[in-house]
Amino acid sequence: MSQNEPGLELHEWETRWQELKPLFEEDAAGTLPEACDFVEQTLRERELDPDTTPGEPDELLSAYRAARETADRIERGEVVDPGDIAAAVDNLRAVYETLRATRSG
Repeated sequence: MSQNEPGLELHEWETRWQELKPLFEEDAAGTLPEACDFVEQTLRERELDPDTTPGEPDELLSAYRAARETADRIERGEVVDPGDIAAAVDNLRAVYETLRATRSG
């Protein structure tokens, strides 16, 4: 997708995020891993590596990593506090909104 024109890529991102939003309301824990995959893809399309050294002073990547950690715990079948899930969803939302704003700007 990174070879697409910025406007088309932004439209694809917005469409996918709109598909995820109601799923968060229905089953936030079940949707979180898929949403993390989507946000990771958008980060990579922006040439941001979510796998870089965790000590880097980048709030955007730190927020993504925190959400990914929660999603990974869910995928391993661990019991995850609903507050942690809500925080992860909020982190993903913030990362996505930042990426969207910088892409459209």
